[in-house]
Amino acid sequence: MRRRFSLIAAILLCLTAVLAGCGTKDAESVVKELDKTLSNLDSYHGVGKMTLYTGQQPLEYQVDVSYQKPQYYRIALTNAKKDITQIVLRNDEGVFVLTPRLNKVFRFQSDWPANQGQVYLYQTLVQSILLDNSRQFAVDDKAYVFDVMANYQNGSLARQKIWLNKSDYAPSKVEVSDANAAVMVSVQFDSFEFGSKLEKSVFDTQTNMGTPAGDKPTTATPDNEADNTATNSENQTEDPNATTNSDESADPNATTNPDESADPDATTNPDESADPEAGSNPDNSATNGNATNEEETSEDGSQGTLGPIDKAFTAMEPSYLPDGVSEKDQQDIVFGGNAGILIRYAGAFDYTLIQTQPKDVAVSAMKGDLIDMGFTYGSISGDDQKTLTWTYDGTEFRITSGNLPENEMVKVAQSVQGEMGK
Repeated sequence: MRRRFSLIAAILLCLTAVLAGCGTKDAESVVKELDKTLSNLDSYHGVGKMTLYTGQQPLEYQVDVSYQKPQYYRIALTNAKKDITQIVLRNDEGVFVLTPRLNKVFRFQSDWPANQGQVYLYQTLVQSILLDNSRQFAVDDKAYVFDVMANYQNGSLARQKIWLNKSDYAPSKVEVSDANAAVMVSVQFDSFEFGSKLEKSVFDTQTNMGTPAGDKPTTATPDNEADNTATNSENQTEDPNATTNSDESADPNATTNPDESADPDATTNPDESADPEAGSNPDNSATNGNATNEEETSEDGSQGTLGPIDKAFTAMEPSYLPDGVSEKDQQDIVFGGNAGILIRYAGAFDYTLIQTQPKDVAVSAMKGDLIDMGFTYGSISGDDQKTLTWTYDGTEFRITSGNLPENEMVKVAQSVQGEMGK
C-alpha cells in the first residue's frame, strides 16, 4: 500500500513539474517559434507611439504600420502637435514618401526596407533576434524580452530590447539605446494584429494622397529611366551653383554644390527644372572654376543667386554641432527659384545647410538611398561629396559635405527638427 502511495506521489510530482514547465519557454524554443512565425507571415497592422530622445527634448510621433505579403508596406508617422503626417509606401510602382497635407510626393528607386532596418517593422525586430547568437533573454509577466544588437543605419544605436507578447509573439515595446546604454528611441505599441485583412488601397499612392480618382499627380522619373525631367515643362535651366554675389570672391566654399551628390529633381518645380542636364552648361558650374558669375539667368528669367530676396525666410539653426565645428556665415539665397537660407559650417568638418520652401507640388523623383531619420525619411546620395535631403512642414533641407560622416549628418538634421518642434 505504501508503495502505491509513493508511486502516485511521484507521478503527481512529475506532472506538476511538466505543467509548470509548459508555462515558461526558454530562449531556444522561443527563437525557433519566431523563425516559424516570420516564415508564415502574411500581413500585420500595428499602431503605437514612437519617442525620440536624440535632441534636447523628447519628440513624440504616432506610428501606424501595415504590411502585406510579398512586399507591400505602409508606414505613417504623425506629429500630433503640428498635425503633420508623412507616409512611406512600398507598392508595385516603387517606394514613395508622401506628405498629403502639402501635396508632396517623392519617389525613390530603392529596395527599401530590405537594405535597412526599421524599429517598427516586425521583420526587422525578429531578424535582429534570430541573427544575434549572443542574445540575452528574460521573461516577465506578459512578455518574452530579448536584448540584442541593433542593426540600423544610425551607427550610434548599439543595442535594443524587444518585448514580445507571450500569447502570439507580437511586439509590445521596443527600446533602442546607444553605446552608453542611454535610450535613444522607444516604441510602445497600443495594438499589433497578425493576419489583418488589408485592402489594396491601403498601399495605393493616390489613395494615401487623398487625390480624387482620375486626378493623379504627374510622376517624375529618375534620369536613368527617362528624360522626362528635361521636358516636364518649358524648362528653367538655372545653375544652382551660381551663388556668388558680385561683391564676393570666388571662394569655392561659398558655392558648395548640393546637386553634385543629390538629385536636383528633389526640388524641381513642374515649371522650373533645376536639373543641370536639362540644358544648363556644365562649364558654368562652380566646380569648373567659374563661380564668379554674378548670376545665371534661365529662359524664364529665374536666377540662382546669393543676396537679398523678396520674400522673408526664417531659417532654423541646428542645436547640435559636431565637436570642433562652428558656424562660419549665413546668407539669403534663391535656390531652385525659391527663397532660402544657406548656412556654412567649418572646422573639423566643413558642410553647408540649405533651407528653402519649394513652391512646387508635383511628384519628384529622388536619387540616392532612402534613409530613416526617425522623425521622417530623407535621401542621401553622392560618393566623395554627400548630400542629405529631407522635407518637413513645407521646408526642404539639404546638408552637403565632403567629410561629415553620415551619422553626424543625421544628428544635425534631428537637432534642426528638435528646434522646429519647440
